[in-house]
Amino acid sequence: MSSSFNVRSAAGYERLMGRWSRLLAEPFIRFAGLEDGERVIDVGCGTGSLTFALPQAAAIGEIAAVDFSPVFVEEAQRRNRDARITIRQGDATAIPFEDGRFDRALSLLVLHFVPEADKAVAEMRRVVRSGGVVAAAVWDHLGGMSVMRMLWDTAAALDEEAQAPRSRYCFQPMTGPGEMRRSFVAQGLRDVTESALTIRMNYENFADYWEPISAGEGPIGKYVAGLDETRRTTLNRAVRAAYEAGKPDGPRSFAATAWACRGIAP
Repeated sequence: MSSSFNVRSAAGYERLMGRWSRLLAEPFIRFAGLEDGERVIDVGCGTGSLTFALPQAAAIGEIAAVDFSPVFVEEAQRRNRDARITIRQGDATAIPFEDGRFDRALSLLVLHFVPEADKAVAEMRRVVRSGGVVAAAVWDHLGGMSVMRMLWDTAAALDEEAQAPRSRYCFQPMTGPGEMRRSFVAQGLRDVTESALTIRMNYENFADYWEPISAGEGPIGKYVAGLDETRRTTLNRAVRAAYEAGKPDGPRSFAATAWACRGIAP
């Protein structure tokens, strides 16, 4: 399996998205449910936003975390201080555990970067016991991520070459209403429920917003990093104007919404 999310450094990812995925982990856990003593697998654990939130929510028996990126796995292993947690490199479309091993299979902000997302859902179903829970959440790129649309829409207005990657971003698989639900149902999960989860992304100033993107992390960072100096400077000025919106630079808060889906293994 490949991933459509480019990783340069764990620290860069933390500034771009990790700090927000940690905020999303709590409402996602409430949506997915969690019970003391359960065995849980975190599919696509990244730097551990969900993994390390799970023991804070319940007296978990075991947590297995897997991620495709060795950069993320190394960082999550470095942070781990809990003997119940094991972290290893693994493929979401070929999860390295036997059938029915876990009570819950959870995935936070991952499925939209998996080229064969339906296969990943099938694998999550496979590794949970009968009656176990499969749950996932992904950002609503088109309608729920104003903080990223602000940059993509500005870039597309300035540069025709940004229009194709903007479209890919806005319509990534699993990010639209009902997409995950249809996949869960198609993979045989029952009692499938879809909901929306919203957090706030709070930035100290424009630099706090721009610098993680300009460092080259993620799809939008890849686009910005590929610009020549003149086009990057022009984009920076235009996005700054959008961020500031006619007021002095400083703190700004943006709503960010994710689709969440939960189903029961037969």
